[in-house]
Amino acid sequence: MATNLLKSYFPMIQSREEILQRIYTNPRMQQLFESWTVLQQKEFLDFCSGARGIKVLYDSFFKEVMNPEYDPTRLESFLTALLNRKVRIKEVLPNDSTRLSDESSLLITDIIVELEDGSLANIEVQKIGYAFPGARCACYSSDMLLRQYKRVRQRSIDPVTGRDTFSYRNISKVYLIVLYEKSPDELKKCPDHWIHRSKVSFDSGLSMDLLHDYIFISLDIFRSKMHNKKVTTLLEAWMIFLSIDDPDEIIRLITSFPQFKPMYETLYQMCRNVENIMGFFSEELREMDRNTVRYMIDELQKEVDVQNATIAENTAVIAEMNAAIAEKESLIAEKDSALAEKDSALAEKDSALAEKDSALAEKDSALAEKDSLLSKSAATIAALQAELSRLKNL
Repeated sequence: MATNLLKSYFPMIQSREEILQRIYTNPRMQQLFESWTVLQQKEFLDFCSGARGIKVLYDSFFKEVMNPEYDPTRLESFLTALLNRKVRIKEVLPNDSTRLSDESSLLITDIIVELEDGSLANIEVQKIGYAFPGARCACYSSDMLLRQYKRVRQRSIDPVTGRDTFSYRNISKVYLIVLYEKSPDELKKCPDHWIHRSKVSFDSGLSMDLLHDYIFISLDIFRSKMHNKKVTTLLEAWMIFLSIDDPDEIIRLITSFPQFKPMYETLYQMCRNVENIMGFFSEELREMDRNTVRYMIDELQKEVDVQNATIAENTAVIAEMNAAIAEKESLIAEKDSALAEKDSALAEKDSALAEKDSALAEKDSALAEKDSLLSKSAATIAALQAELSRLKNL
């Protein structure tokens, strides 16, 4: 029913049977189709036949429908709703930044435009929220500001006189706009907000524009927040267009905001060229595989970093415990030494007391002998006195 409903709005949509017939009448297309998993085959057939809506964030689809070189009004409408001011695109800049090649591979889409007021806007799409998003975005924004500085510097030199009229007041703001299909952990910590706007501020209240503005959009959080809610603003409509593939939602979107219908027509017209769209989809799958591997590497590195930090923390705790144990052992050793000294002193006192006891015992023995002699002498005297008394009485 959903397929027929979408086909009533977009008659160029082919049926599943027509698509399969084209695939199986071309050996190269058949070989590529059969190299995909069953789920990948179903996904391809679903969006081509209208059973599901097209995933606009796929690189080829996004660039086709949003490329300002084809139709600048679409990206201008998106930026106008996002920046809350009328936006006109002056020029599309090439992706010749100084980013390393492996950094660039992390991005599904990267469009850089110069706006009418001279400011630059970098619109990026990331399907996976990579580790260290703050550091990455700061580097990307600085790279964009440096590119603008070089451009302004070149334009300020008069080709005839060679006079340099450069002024920093000619450097305009740079906007880094990142659309996350799967938000990084930092953004998931704010589940009540799907859009984050950042400006550099000072705690003193100082007002100074440092030219870097960041806008992070969590499309997964947006989908959860907008479930069963009516879309009322153009910005919300753009988020629906970029993140929803439900046919009923698409019908409601183009009914309320008819400006999106030509964009879907562009995408479904692309799907009529089955061979090309298979190539686009196959490249998308390869890119997703590469990014998934990189994401897993980042996640493993985060785990390793956490484990290393835990090990370092535990090592520090163990070192503190060892130091405390060593200190206690030192105190115990000091106490043992003091006790040993006391024991030695007591032993010396015991020895002296033993000597005194021995001397007293010898004195007691001598006194006992004297007492015995005195007793014997007294007995002899008594006997003599008795004999003397007897003799007198004769």
